[in-house]
Amino acid sequence: MNSLATSHAPHWSHERASDAWPPGTQTLGRGLSIVHAVSNGARTLSELAPAIGCSRSTTQRLTSALLRRGWLQIMPSGRFGLGPQLTRLAAQARPGLNIAVLSRPILETLAERTRDAVVTGVRSEDRVLCLDGIESRRGLPMHPAVGEMSPLAANGLGQALLLHEEESTLAHFHYDAGGSDATLALWLQDMTLSRARGYVLERDANGHDTRAIALPVRDATGAIAGAIALSSAPAFLSLSRVEALAPLLLQTAAEVGRALGYDPVTAA
Repeated sequence: MNSLATSHAPHWSHERASDAWPPGTQTLGRGLSIVHAVSNGARTLSELAPAIGCSRSTTQRLTSALLRRGWLQIMPSGRFGLGPQLTRLAAQARPGLNIAVLSRPILETLAERTRDAVVTGVRSEDRVLCLDGIESRRGLPMHPAVGEMSPLAANGLGQALLLHEEESTLAHFHYDAGGSDATLALWLQDMTLSRARGYVLERDANGHDTRAIALPVRDATGAIAGAIALSSAPAFLSLSRVEALAPLLLQTAAEVGRALGYDPVTAA
C-alpha cells in the first residue's frame, strides 16, 4: 500500500498547554504537550505551535531542546517524530515491549548477514510503533524510522501485526490508513497471500524508493506480540532476492518468538 501514512488525517489535540498546567510548570507542560501532539499526528512547527498555544519561535526553541535530548527526532521526510528516549521509556513501562531488548542480538546478526536495515515494531491500539532498528550497511534510510508511529495498514511492519485478523475486520484498518473502496479488494488479496506465506512484502514503502519484508513474531501465548521488518532499495532487494531471503527471515522471526517463549507445539 503506497503513501497511506501521508494521507491519514491528523487528529492532534488543540488544548493549549498554558491552560492545562499551573503557574511555574508551563515550560514542562509545553514540552510534554509537544510530545503528545507529535504522537497524535502533528509533524511540523506550523502544526505544533497552535497545539501548544505558543508562537512559532517559542515552539522552535522547545522542539530544538527535545531533539537534543532524544525526546523527538527528525524523520527521513524532514518532519518531527517521537524520539528514541520515548521508545526506551515505553519498553520499561510496558513489559510486553521487551521484544526490542530480546530481539536486538538476533536482529543484529540478521542485519550483519544481509547488510540491510532491520526494525522491530509493536501494536499500540490502531497504530504500529517502531521500537528499535539497526541501520543499513549500505547507507540507506531505515523504514520505518525508530519512534515512528503509523496506522497499522500503512506499512509492512503494521500489516504483519494484522495477519491474524479476520478479513471482515481488516477493512477498518485499510480505511484508517487512507485506503479506498477501489483498493480494498486488492489489498485483502495481498493480505491473504501474506498470511499464507508468513510475511508481508511492501513493494513501495510509503511512496519512497524502498522495499520491505515484514514478519509477525509470536509470544508464549501464541499471539502476535510484535513484528520485524527488513528494508532496502529495490536495487538491493529484488523479488528474486526476497524469495531467497524468505527462509532466513522466517527462521529469524521464529527465533525471536522462541526468545519470547513461543513454542509452536504447545501454542497449537
